[in-house]
Amino acid sequence: MKLRRLDLTWLMLMVATLVTWLIGDLDQGRARVPAAAMLTVALITYFKGRAVVLDFMDLRRVKVFWRGLLLGWLIFVLGLVALAYWLGLRA
Repeated sequence: MKLRRLDLTWLMLMVATLVTWLIGDLDQGRARVPAAAMLTVALITYFKGRAVVLDFMDLRRVKVFWRGLLLGWLIFVLGLVALAYWLGLRA
């Protein structure tokens, strides 16, 4: 059986989901999540979102506008989450 790119992407998404779940489970019960854990989860989330956009939505071979629009939206949302985290640290 030959593994296709989509199969490997799906496997990577499952492993990344497990890793983020484990990170969240380790920090359970703490009032504040360490910045390193937040950054790790944010980076994993970016790469998962990128994989979904490029492979599952099949935007890898389309014009740059559509890829940029969706990846830019992903970066914008992650930036808002990071801003909310940072403002929460200051409160």
